[in-house]
Amino acid sequence: MSTTPFVRGARWTVALVAVALVATGCTPSPAKPTASATGTPSVTATPTATPTPVAIPLSPLRGTPLADAKYTGTSLAAKIDNLSVARPQVGLEKTDIVFEELVEGGLTRYVAIWQSDIPKEIGPVRSIRPMDPDILSSFGGIVAYSGGQARFVALMQKAPVFNAIHGQAATADTFYRTANRTAPHNVIVRAQKLVGQHKNIKAPAQQFTYATATDPATATTAGTLTTSAKLVFSNVSTRTWVWNGPLKVWQRSQDGAKDYDSNKKQIQAKNVVILRVGINNSLGVPKTDLIGNGEAVIMSGGSRIAAKWSKTKATSKIALVDKTTNQPILLNPGNTWVEMVPATKGKISYVSPAPAAPATPAPTPTP
Repeated sequence: MSTTPFVRGARWTVALVAVALVATGCTPSPAKPTASATGTPSVTATPTATPTPVAIPLSPLRGTPLADAKYTGTSLAAKIDNLSVARPQVGLEKTDIVFEELVEGGLTRYVAIWQSDIPKEIGPVRSIRPMDPDILSSFGGIVAYSGGQARFVALMQKAPVFNAIHGQAATADTFYRTANRTAPHNVIVRAQKLVGQHKNIKAPAQQFTYATATDPATATTAGTLTTSAKLVFSNVSTRTWVWNGPLKVWQRSQDGAKDYDSNKKQIQAKNVVILRVGINNSLGVPKTDLIGNGEAVIMSGGSRIAAKWSKTKATSKIALVDKTTNQPILLNPGNTWVEMVPATKGKISYVSPAPAAPATPAPTPTP
């Protein structure tokens, strides 16, 4: 499943604003009337300024106007538990981007990332895995987790990310175990407090490319209408995303049941990015191969489009291009879930809306 790698730099989306007249600093003299051929005076119009495009800064992980973000500083990532006893997770509804990855026993965990809206608390957090440095190195920021095998922790600590680990003196006031859940599914992070301790860490770079009012999402302009997508990570982990037209979002279910957040609302996303990935078991645990390239499907606005993904190194962003045109994929502004489905044993299926029935012709009036 080899494709030509495609790497593109971050770009800011540019929007046109209203045209403003050039200020001169003084009141202009009225133009002198000139005589026309008919003897009627005419006035020479004062030229107006040429419209100047103005760059509107975007939220780097949502593609929405930065002015709408509640927070504009560093990003906070966390390794989030996804066992049934860990649900509903705390703060998951405010994420900008979530990666779902295969772990031991056919189960999955999340690498969740917040930047535009940092919740008061997040969790429960669990241990790090060997693919997590490859996921997070392009974001920078902070990563919070509960520990892990020493060799995997060492890999994470070598990445260009600040490591906040439960059980250390430096996190004694930002991590705690809640009495409302059973161990080890009860480690909660005081997210706002943790981020507030690291205001010197810069904001992340823009990761994906987003649509604008004049340049819609690629899936909606060139894709196939889609009602739902079923993703099989293993024989014990099945996920479903269903399009909700009135809300204009994809809604998530796990193993046949609706997936709810801590506010008792079904988890939803503006975009679902499905990556077909290799799984390497040489380290004794499943490791998603994210350095490389492969097939992808992008779901936005009730449609899907075939794509290709590539990532040349850990610090590179994931590049998404249209499989047919090789042009960059535009996502809808808003939150995104990235589903990393195993390429060999994983399965993906889609349901498209039934075609509209032809209109019944009106009966011919009897003379």
